[in-house]
Amino acid sequence: MKYFSINRKSEPVTFRQAVLSGIAADGGLYLPETFPQVKDKFFAGIEYLSFNEIAMKVLQPYTADEIEPDELKNIIERAFNFDAPLVQLSNNLYVLELFHGPTLAFKDFGARFMAQVTSYFLKDNNKQITILVATSGDTGSAVANGFYDVPGTEVILLYPSGKVSVIQEKQLTTFDKNITALEVEGNFDDCQRLVKEAFADEELKKRIHLSSANSINIARLLPQSVYYFYAYAQLSELITTRKEKKLPVVFSVPCGNLGNLTGGLMAYRMGLPVKRFIAGVNSNTVFSEYLKTGKFNPVPAIKTISNAMDVGSPSNFARIKEIFNNDYELIKKIIFSRSFTDEETLDAVKSVNKKFGYIIDPHGAVGYLALNEYLSAEKSEQCSGIVLETAHPAKFIDVIKNTVGEEIIIPERLRACLQKEKRSIKISSDFKSLKEFLINRG
Repeated sequence: MKYFSINRKSEPVTFRQAVLSGIAADGGLYLPETFPQVKDKFFAGIEYLSFNEIAMKVLQPYTADEIEPDELKNIIERAFNFDAPLVQLSNNLYVLELFHGPTLAFKDFGARFMAQVTSYFLKDNNKQITILVATSGDTGSAVANGFYDVPGTEVILLYPSGKVSVIQEKQLTTFDKNITALEVEGNFDDCQRLVKEAFADEELKKRIHLSSANSINIARLLPQSVYYFYAYAQLSELITTRKEKKLPVVFSVPCGNLGNLTGGLMAYRMGLPVKRFIAGVNSNTVFSEYLKTGKFNPVPAIKTISNAMDVGSPSNFARIKEIFNNDYELIKKIIFSRSFTDEETLDAVKSVNKKFGYIIDPHGAVGYLALNEYLSAEKSEQCSGIVLETAHPAKFIDVIKNTVGEEIIIPERLRACLQKEKRSIKISSDFKSLKEFLINRG
């Protein structure tokens, strides 16, 4: 399997090269040259497969030339040692809980897989790799946890000062050893811009082997396609057990940098039977506006309570266009999107708790609202709606507690990090500050 740059100005590369470089020499993002097709017989018995068995089936075609099956199995077992349960709220309404990993966010799936793959590719290499990560909250802690103390790696996390929750900041700033947190005086888009400028800087490329663990890295996206298959498997098991009619499946995805949605679209291209994807966005509406107008107009990000979605220029938009051959009408046919304010989001948190006795985080609440909008717009359609719950509500404890009016249980692994000391270095949003830090550190 080869991986090509969507800018199409550099040669296709191997999986190893794509992972360790993060971004192509021409500045483009990587995609696989083909999407391997999953056969019908796989779906016929998918409800009997574990997450890791599904992961092996989905991921092996992408790594077959470079990672032996036994090695890939070991990587998968080390990366995915937690579940992603499908929780039923009511008839045909489900929540896919993606927060059962070590940092309580869906980013654990991609970050841990990438860390294991990177470690595998570096095991016989004495070179040092510096991984730059722009984070609006959950990515940073997931990458830090996944790469902590991995030989041959140094991880630099860039996060926007004052624009992540207190708990998220604690999670990403309390590591030592090979993890460093840079507190950027700006927003997430500034952090993302700094990473891109670092990759484009010729002097830095000569001095330092740079890579990225953001969703621009293909090793972050591939494992995110797995839990869509796993959700379908769990849904199939429930329907089979109850002898119910199988309805079209719709996934509602809280969207920021569009990596989570892109993982789902890759699963769709592999043959996962999905009727529609719903992109729920907050007040950062660049993607929902694109679906309305056909025009993509990046703007500065706006701070919201669903902060992991506070992205004004989503990187993976370019991948989505490539996946659908730049066919705007086809993209609109597959993806439905709506945006919601903080006030609407809080109302949804309260409503879900009152109706179903379930506490949903602000990101999942946006997904829930978007699903409801879709169902209202498509009144004649019956479907099984699955909302991706991307973070544990305890990560937003003040917002959730004040909204639902009850105590939120904080998982022990989250409580432990709150007792640790914050360790961060403040820098400006000017690229010169980041470059000087990297050169002096190197």
